[in-house]
Amino acid sequence: MNNEILLKNLRNVPDFPIPGIQFKDVSTLYKSAKCMRIMVNELYELYKDKGITKVVGIESRGFVVGAALAVKLGAGFVMCRKPGKLPAETRQESYMKEYGKDTIEIHTDAINEKDVVLLHDDLLATGGSMKAAYDLVQQFNPKKTYINFIIELTIEGMNGRAVFDPSIEITTLLRI
Repeated sequence: MNNEILLKNLRNVPDFPIPGIQFKDVSTLYKSAKCMRIMVNELYELYKDKGITKVVGIESRGFVVGAALAVKLGAGFVMCRKPGKLPAETRQESYMKEYGKDTIEIHTDAINEKDVVLLHDDLLATGGSMKAAYDLVQQFNPKKTYINFIIELTIEGMNGRAVFDPSIEITTLLRI
């Protein structure tokens, strides 16, 4: 899709969080009402006919657009969080990051087998956290699961799509 307005408003932060990394800062998209409207409207057009009943946002940047999209789709919103942040009983999934193990969790009553789920996050790079979120959601046996990102990095060494089965529908608004 690569909407020019979104691309122009996306901030690049050199050497963050470590030297050599060109961090794509979506906060500049979130602070613009015009960019938020574009993102939510483009995502709505992609998913309006898919029967989405739950949007799962990945902590924490996935909460921003994910919640707004859930409202527009008439769906519920589910938070996928780091351990200890959700107050009731949860299910967990752990995964490896470049610097160690991490875990995410969802409330046990958040999703059921009748749900059609859209997983949303801001950025697809290596795919590790979203793959863990996808595996976690599959524990609930939903009817169908879709995956979406605002940005997909397509630079060498960042083939996040490769960790997912090719049958999973993955969409992105920006490919960089």
